[in-house]
Amino acid sequence: MVTSSVLVPRVESLASSGIESIPKEYIRPQEELNNIGNVFEDVKKNEGPQVPTIDLMEIESEDKVVREKCREEIVKAAKEWGVMHLVNHGIPDDLIDRVRKAGQAFFDLPIEEKEKYANDQASGNVQGYGSKLANNASGQLEWEDYFFHLIFPEDKRDISVWPKTPSDYTKVTSEYARLLRSLASKILSALSLGLGLEEGRLEKEVGGMEELLLQMKINYYPRCPQPELALGVEAHTDISALTFILHNMVPGLQLFYEGKWVTAKCVPNSIIMHVGDTVEILSNGKYKSILHRGVVNKEKVRISWAVFCEPPKEKIILKPLTEIVTEAEPPLFPPRTFAQHLAHKLFRKTQDSLTPPKAD
Repeated sequence: MVTSSVLVPRVESLASSGIESIPKEYIRPQEELNNIGNVFEDVKKNEGPQVPTIDLMEIESEDKVVREKCREEIVKAAKEWGVMHLVNHGIPDDLIDRVRKAGQAFFDLPIEEKEKYANDQASGNVQGYGSKLANNASGQLEWEDYFFHLIFPEDKRDISVWPKTPSDYTKVTSEYARLLRSLASKILSALSLGLGLEEGRLEKEVGGMEELLLQMKINYYPRCPQPELALGVEAHTDISALTFILHNMVPGLQLFYEGKWVTAKCVPNSIIMHVGDTVEILSNGKYKSILHRGVVNKEKVRISWAVFCEPPKEKIILKPLTEIVTEAEPPLFPPRTFAQHLAHKLFRKTQDSLTPPKAD
């Protein structure tokens, strides 16, 4: 079997080889280089806009006024930013710590051990250990390795591709997936009510408990000798309904807000949540799927655990919900399946990379 490692060296190998200059495939285009700074300096800045922090302690309060205030804060952040730090989210800190330790332990294995889990992107087998293949005309690569696998619903998982080391990896990841799925329902419920819809409407539209897929991608960003020239993940919006992110308290996430890149702070015991394209489409643009990217640094390895909550690829037609479309607010998005939306995004990305930049 031909694996992706034959085509692309692992970034961890490059980083540990002692190179002082990164290969040209990892150097971003000039227009991007103008706004890549030092993440440790950026994260210290307190002036300017900051990603909102939402306290979920009262999301299920028996007091209707208190409960609605919490939901209104989620809705406001989803409309204005499309991203937020969630605190008091109901997932125990010790479980989150064990999830982090399990992922770290896998990436601490020698590369040859990790290669036993290598995916085969060329044949469509995306689950497992991998590195970015260039899928655009410019041949750009990203400064990260990753491990990707479906973690919920349990009957759709393929445990055979999951790490066997550490031994508790499956147990802690499975428990985290169950609790995260419950959290996703609470958020979708608040967002439905924020659109004036029944509580379960968005949940139903993205597949419900049986069909909504939770895909985990553990992103491993090695130290980079020239972080001002590279990106861990290039600028993109998520295609998911919602995305939940843990990290190892090393900054790196940046959001494009009001025309500028804003570095997310590291908020203790929080989970970062993004609104994805799917919810933006269903809400007819009322909720924002924000452009974001990952930057890298010289000093510290960064690891993040992103869980993408995705509708089934073919079963559901994504389009603005009929209840919120009016003559004054016509649909902003054409009807597409999730698979068609993904294909459309990839096509547009390829077209963009083939189009020469316009002169100012």
